[in-house]
Amino acid sequence: MSVTAAQQAITQGALDAIFSDPEHVEQHFPVPVLQCLQIKPLAAQQGPSGPQPERYRVVLSDIRNYVQCMLATQANHVIHNGALVRGCLVRVKSYQANAVKGKNILIILDLDVASELGVHDRIGEPQAFEAKPQTGNAAIGGSNFYGAKTESSAPAIKSEPMSSRMGGNTTSHSNGNNVVYPIEALSPYAHKWTIKARVTQKSDIKTWHKASGEGKLFSVNLLDESGEIKATGFNEQCDQYYDLLQEGQVYYISNPCRVSLAKKQFSNLPNDYELTFERDTVIEKAEDQSSVPQVRFNFVNIQELQSIEKDATVDVVGVLKDVGEVSSITAKSTGRPYDKRELTLVDDSQFSVRLTLWGKTANSFAAQPESIVAFKGVKVSDFGGRSLSLLQSGTMSIDPDIEEAHRLKGWYDSQGRTDSFANHNNMSSMGNATGRVDQTRVISQVKDEGLGMENTDYFNLKATIVYIKQENFAYPACSSEQCNKKVVDQGDGTWRCEKCNISHAKPQYRYIMSVNVNDHTGQLWLSCFDDVGRVIMGMTADELMEIKENDEDRVPGIFEAANCSKLHFRCRAKMDTYGENQRVRYQVMSASPLDFRAEALKLSDMIKQFGISS
Repeated sequence: MSVTAAQQAITQGALDAIFSDPEHVEQHFPVPVLQCLQIKPLAAQQGPSGPQPERYRVVLSDIRNYVQCMLATQANHVIHNGALVRGCLVRVKSYQANAVKGKNILIILDLDVASELGVHDRIGEPQAFEAKPQTGNAAIGGSNFYGAKTESSAPAIKSEPMSSRMGGNTTSHSNGNNVVYPIEALSPYAHKWTIKARVTQKSDIKTWHKASGEGKLFSVNLLDESGEIKATGFNEQCDQYYDLLQEGQVYYISNPCRVSLAKKQFSNLPNDYELTFERDTVIEKAEDQSSVPQVRFNFVNIQELQSIEKDATVDVVGVLKDVGEVSSITAKSTGRPYDKRELTLVDDSQFSVRLTLWGKTANSFAAQPESIVAFKGVKVSDFGGRSLSLLQSGTMSIDPDIEEAHRLKGWYDSQGRTDSFANHNNMSSMGNATGRVDQTRVISQVKDEGLGMENTDYFNLKATIVYIKQENFAYPACSSEQCNKKVVDQGDGTWRCEKCNISHAKPQYRYIMSVNVNDHTGQLWLSCFDDVGRVIMGMTADELMEIKENDEDRVPGIFEAANCSKLHFRCRAKMDTYGENQRVRYQVMSASPLDFRAEALKLSDMIKQFGISS
């Protein structure tokens, strides 16, 4: 289509109307047609709940003005299918307009690419549309874009297409005719909204007692097709809404209901906001209970857990391979006992993982081995490599009627029952201090990239030990728990720790080793402490020192036997000062023998990824 025809199709003045006259914009511009000037993916974010959903920023123009826009994740399909490109024209079917800190932001909830109108260079000379000053509750001088008086300058939301996404329901609710918002569109700037959502989880009532007072609260997780959000009721609202809100039921919830930034330490949901019920919050059970999904899973397979950040919250589904007995542990911090039960899950990534249930859930768990179990809200731990723990706010479903469960059941019945599985033991791959995934490097990359020169860097390395310094390979340490400080021989058969201010009959020797490792690109000196020394030498430092004292001639052979071992090292590179000289020190944080099955699977995946065939 010609540029002239495209220019005529664009809805000039639509952006000014959207932000300046939200009450009447739909009458004049029911479906604005705008030109896409720019598309930019936002940097991937890692949150406490794990990787956040992908986000895209676009710039849209109506020829007169342009504005920054954010695609809601439900609209990302136009990116994935390649339809949205720079220069194309789009029909904006659903949106929410916000003015934040003097800047206009348009959240695009639904749009179509008008491919029949073609792709063109920028049409016209649009100017940035700036937020306009407000006077009282009225827009500019108390008049709207068309000169009529307005009651409010609240951001507009055009929601006519929501009916198709909300199961065919109308987009207004009988209580005040509030617009039905998708959960993903909620923000502190939203105005007169109603959500239609299912309660997927409800907590017990919790109480607190402090010097400043006491109180109680409960929380629910709410789900619709666009996303999830946590809502909390305190004190009177706890009494008001606790019995009304039931797990599995669908409700209309309308403001007044406070929207605020989410406290991530208390929620495992991937939402930047959370709700707080107020005295006049309106909650009504929906007649249509089928139009809202039952639960939303974002599964990761078990193999992928080795690249998930420690303490992240994920969803997993697997075949129940083993069910442990209930046992009890005592928390060091509180002295309180807790019941626990450990499960083993496997999936078709050929990996297994240990998952721990706690308290009532551990005692009531009754699923049989070979059941398919889906978990929502499990915490990733690096204890023993990678393990999982079901959070108090998490849920589980046994043999759920979902596609992933049926697929796993078919795989397990056909071949998985006889397969062997790798595990994540001693396969930590995360930089705990940085919260970033440790990248696997070869030795030449470690040096060429200057790891540790400016910042503390973490990396993974697969290398072969070629030499171990035998001088001063261990030191006498305090045997008190969590101390490990060097002790001094008193000359009377006792060893004194200055830190603990006590003497021991004998020390506990701990490794402090320097090893040289090689790969096909070069060599590197690594510093190793006790845990890593045990992996390398195959015995404790106490055992090796006893051999040295009783039969010193055996020691060189033991070191020689430890050479030529190929290990997986997780390392830290950090600038170190010795005297007046600075150098990068490479310290091994953990080490483990290579899991050749897992390595073979990685190579197989790489071959498939790059389309290499025989």
